[in-house]
Amino acid sequence: MKNIISILALLFLISCGKTREDSKVNFPKIQEMAENIPNKENVWVFIMAGQSNMAGRGIVAPQDTLPNPRIFSINSKDELILAKEPLHFYESNLIGLDCGYSFGKTLLEHVPDSVSLMLLPTAIGGSSVSQWANDSIYRNVQLLSNFKKKVAIGKKHGTIKAILWHQGESDANSHDIPLYKDKLSALFNTFRTTIGNDSLPIILGELGAYSKNPEEWGAITKIINEFPSFDANTSVIKLSDLKDKGDKIHFNTEGFRIMGKRYAEAYFATKE
Repeated sequence: MKNIISILALLFLISCGKTREDSKVNFPKIQEMAENIPNKENVWVFIMAGQSNMAGRGIVAPQDTLPNPRIFSINSKDELILAKEPLHFYESNLIGLDCGYSFGKTLLEHVPDSVSLMLLPTAIGGSSVSQWANDSIYRNVQLLSNFKKKVAIGKKHGTIKAILWHQGESDANSHDIPLYKDKLSALFNTFRTTIGNDSLPIILGELGAYSKNPEEWGAITKIINEFPSFDANTSVIKLSDLKDKGDKIHFNTEGFRIMGKRYAEAYFATKE
């Protein structure tokens, strides 16, 4: 009996390892360095911030790694590259498809041909608002300092147009929910001060509606949806209709693509 259990355990571990390997089968094999960077006035910069549902946990498909010469990002050395999924690189064993490239491709359908985009990843899975505000080191990343470093890169090469923010799962508990509005407001003020634009648009996404703790997640989503009433330079995208990947925490692959499109639509709505 013990031998059977041991064999089954081994098969399970092999299966788990294979699943993780298969999830990365379409990750790009090479990085393409960005050349012929446009003048600063023609580069629109967007910063992706928050926790894992912004960092990305979807399955990358070949279509997500076909570079567009007008969409740039950075690698782990802060070098400019042509954007390919996954855009985030901080959590090497967890990263996957995020909403960034979908956002960029949707945006290009509406901007002048002279405009290029730069997507700067700063999201770290599991990070709370307090950890961002306190510049904590979490999963080997000093959150706010890293954000500021990416802001400097963005301002060097273009104009920062907006922040795409998705976060709240880590704050969905009885202690942090009552503090969430004020803490997030203070953090957004810090973001805007760092960038030097008090009216910078920040687009927030709802949490999923599939949680094992629906009341707590719902309370955070309620605060998120109320945010534009006291911060006129924020807007919110609906995500509560999206499905999870089976873990009751992260959106599924299609959800991340829809998420990117909705962030792009929300950004253009701020320009109307």
